[in-house]
Amino acid sequence: MDSSDKLTIDTPEQTALEYPIAGLGSRFLAILTDTAIQLVLAFFLLIVGSIIGFGVATFGGLGSQWVVAIILFLLFLLNSGYFALFEIFWNGQTPGKRYAQVRVIKDDGRPIGAYEAIVRNTLRLIDILPTMYGVGLISIFLSKQSKRLGDFVAGTVVVHEKTLEGVRPYAETKTDETLPPIDVSKVTLEEVQLIEAFLNRRDSLDPAVRTTMAMQIASRLADKMDVKIFGWPRTENFLEAVMEHCRQSDRFRN
Repeated sequence: MDSSDKLTIDTPEQTALEYPIAGLGSRFLAILTDTAIQLVLAFFLLIVGSIIGFGVATFGGLGSQWVVAIILFLLFLLNSGYFALFEIFWNGQTPGKRYAQVRVIKDDGRPIGAYEAIVRNTLRLIDILPTMYGVGLISIFLSKQSKRLGDFVAGTVVVHEKTLEGVRPYAETKTDETLPPIDVSKVTLEEVQLIEAFLNRRDSLDPAVRTTMAMQIASRLADKMDVKIFGWPRTENFLEAVMEHCRQSDRFRN
């Protein structure tokens, strides 16, 4: 289920993950940054294209109209391909989204793939109409999850995120030196997000709910790692330790 300012996903472990929806301000900051980068790239593309085009037109016999057409086509690829390629290879982020600390995910909380990235950014051609993302802005204002048309069609949503590098919400319990060795090689990104969501919210939870949730998540991870974890606060010690190791792991760096 969801509300106007957050996306709540019930996991198979009966634990709710909450993602704050990225509003107009964050998305504007992201698109402003990406547009600035695109303008710089377009400037260099025009210079290089003009030099190459002049040479081809002069020595290759290619008409100037074809040179202009090729440059315009390359600019089109830069506008559309920039977003799609970054979102595919940067797990739902572009440089602007990374700067604004937002990310595109699927409606069910999973990372997007090539299909979602291509579809949502192909529809960007409609969202930008008639100018300055007019259609997209109307869609965002009318949508409870601040979705533009591309998000509706691709089944995606833009959410805020706090990177593992920049946030330490988990250092609340006393360090437990008796914990077994922590091996995060089998921990998935979804599990990291699940741990982070719990550690961010635990202080606002009822003590009984907090203890139960910690046990559920810790038990799932402990089974993977073949270790034994019993009782609170040891479960939270364990989750904090897993989070710390994930933060230090290259697998989970943005």
